Amino acid sequence: MNTFIIKTPKGKRVIGHGQPVFIIAEMSANHGHDIKRAFNIIDAATKAGADAIKLQTYTADTITINSDKKYFQVRVNKAWKGQTLYSLYQKAYTPWAWLPKLKKYAEARGLIFFSSVFDNTSVDFLEKMNVSLYKVASFEVVDIPLLEKIGRTRKPVIMSRGMASLKEVKMAVQTLKKAGCPSIALLHCISSYPAKYEEMNLATIPDLAKKFKFVVGISDHSPGIIVPITSVALGASIIEKHLIISRTEGGPDAAFSLEPKEFQELVRSVRDAEKTIGK
Repeated sequence: MNTFIIKTPKGKRVIGHGQPVFIIAEMSANHGHDIKRAFNIIDAATKAGADAIKLQTYTADTITINSDKKYFQVRVNKAWKGQTLYSLYQKAYTPWAWLPKLKKYAEARGLIFFSSVFDNTSVDFLEKMNVSLYKVASFEVVDIPLLEKIGRTRKPVIMSRGMASLKEVKMAVQTLKKAGCPSIALLHCISSYPAKYEEMNLATIPDLAKKFKFVVGISDHSPGIIVPITSVALGASIIEKHLIISRTEGGPDAAFSLEPKEFQELVRSVRDAEKTIGK
């Protein structure tokens, strides 16, 4: 199985079989448009023992259009239902002016900082910040021009498969490689928020590893920590999980986010699970 290598200002991080699981704290919309809360989430991720902090780089205008027609109305989960896509993304996006400050703050605390990208402008913005890698969200797996743009940066890519078919994942991989992407990791992901345990099909994790010979992992939207821990036993080398200061703060992602003490328990449990697997 291949390794996945991230080059950082302080050296390189190797991810793969026999290496510590790479644990990503996803901030997403949990900052609630308060930069102090964003800094607090980074502090919580550091204290919990996470390896990286991930954000999402878009605005409502770069990801959708302001329309209330039925095709642009959200009809899933209680936290999102009844809104338009535009209003949801207005609440969820991270102000781009924050990103250089958050990157500097995170890296000073030993975290790798990176982001999901959704269009060319977000890639260009993050390239100016010299990020070490990119995340491709599951809904962008079929955006071939975006994948070509990301590949040309020659940065490693973590990609969630979400609701993409096997054929679509193969096409995405071919596109990234052809454009110059040096390394790809695949995350099993259920595009349901929150995801139910009976939907998870974690047996997909070793199947992805077998089919693609890539480093694999999980991007988890289920409640609690049982899914990530189980994933480690099935070969996951990367875990991505949302982190929030308190679910009582609400917000689009609160229902499937972990609070700081829960995230600490996740990290401890994953490290213990690694020991039990052995050789």
